[in-house]
Amino acid sequence: MTEHVLLRRAVLFSGAALLGAYLVLAGMTQAPLNPVKLHYYDEINTVTEPYLSQNWMLFAPDPLTDDRGILARVKCESGRVTDFYDVTRTYVAQAQHDRFFPSRLNRIVSGTLTQLDTPDPFLDRLRKKEAEEKKRPVPLLPAEKTSRNEAETFLARYSLSQLPDVCDGPPAAVQVRAYVRELPSWSQRKDASAKGTTRYQDLKWRSAEAVR
Repeated sequence: MTEHVLLRRAVLFSGAALLGAYLVLAGMTQAPLNPVKLHYYDEINTVTEPYLSQNWMLFAPDPLTDDRGILARVKCESGRVTDFYDVTRTYVAQAQHDRFFPSRLNRIVSGTLTQLDTPDPFLDRLRKKEAEEKKRPVPLLPAEKTSRNEAETFLARYSLSQLPDVCDGPPAAVQVRAYVRELPSWSQRKDASAKGTTRYQDLKWRSAEAVR
């Protein structure tokens, strides 16, 4: 009986210690930008954001005003480069055909696209102010570079898993084109001729072996 009680207390103590450590790390993610947060960013990110970046945009009160997606192309071992394939269309079609249990892949991709160009809110305001004053903006911090690199790697890996077999063998490299289509304004909702604007960015080529 004594051994059972000691084991139970040890398990409870270990669980409480792990929970306490996680809450401390989670609290640091919400703290203002400071030297400690920058120094331990990688360790905090590994624990609290193992897959996707989390931020307050999850609770954004503004409705969606754009349509986001990705295209991708590959380079074969022979050196041939394929056309761009619409990687987004596949999971959108799956979601539209299954209203009761739709795929959540669209959230993964759209969330990663947001991670590409979502800087720290404080730094974003600072850079905009410096741009208005025609000052040299603050360069990207190591944490921002890490976040962007992780997003690009994930999009490349996901694209490879969705592309058809266009090469005789495994592809050598993959390139992702991320696009954002700004929807017409609400005031133009009844105007059939209203069109939005589309902007895109081609991410750098990545070795297929490196992103698998």
